Amino acid sequence: MKKAILGKKLGMTQVFLEDGTLAPVTVIQAGPCTVVQKKTIESDGYESVQVCFETLPENRAKKIVNKPKQGHFKKAGVAPARYLKEFRFEDSSSYEVGQTLSVSQFSKGDRIDVTGTSKGHGFTGVIQRYGFGRGPMSHGSKYHRGVGALSAGSNPSKVHKGRPLPGQHGNKRVTIQNLEVVDVDEDRNLILVRGSVPGPNNGLLSVRNAVKAK
Repeated sequence: MKKAILGKKLGMTQVFLEDGTLAPVTVIQAGPCTVVQKKTIESDGYESVQVCFETLPENRAKKIVNKPKQGHFKKAGVAPARYLKEFRFEDSSSYEVGQTLSVSQFSKGDRIDVTGTSKGHGFTGVIQRYGFGRGPMSHGSKYHRGVGALSAGSNPSKVHKGRPLPGQHGNKRVTIQNLEVVDVDEDRNLILVRGSVPGPNNGLLSVRNAVKAK
């Protein structure tokens, strides 16, 4: 069975591994998530499972969950939640509507892929965005952090498509593949993952089996 769950990034810390190595880890609060809908090839043309995360109080749900979604949750007999996401599987027969997904499906040593939205830095220049070199910093150069030459002047006399330029930095969907699960705390719904994951603290994350597991 494929493993998948929603969670949020709590922050980073460090732990000692069994061989005495001090490793940086990211703490992820994963689940519990509830299955809201199961899609099949017969009814929808593909196999997937729709899950929700972070159940909302009734008064809060009325304010931030629109009526179509409220009806969707009501049809499944599930309390409205803040997040709703779909995971595609080759076979979703082992899942049922109302089923609860927890961190217990993961274990120490598993390889996972973590997807999130990277931190947004707004509109930035190429030095910050792509690591371009800067101009002379001496007084009077008058060109310190400009973009510099983008193409030859006489030939081709244009800037080619795909040239790195100033623009939106960050705030993009990013997936870090093949991360190692260092530890799982079922009592507190926590997964400790070696290394960093995308996004700020409290950012939404999708955790699932590694596609390129060794």
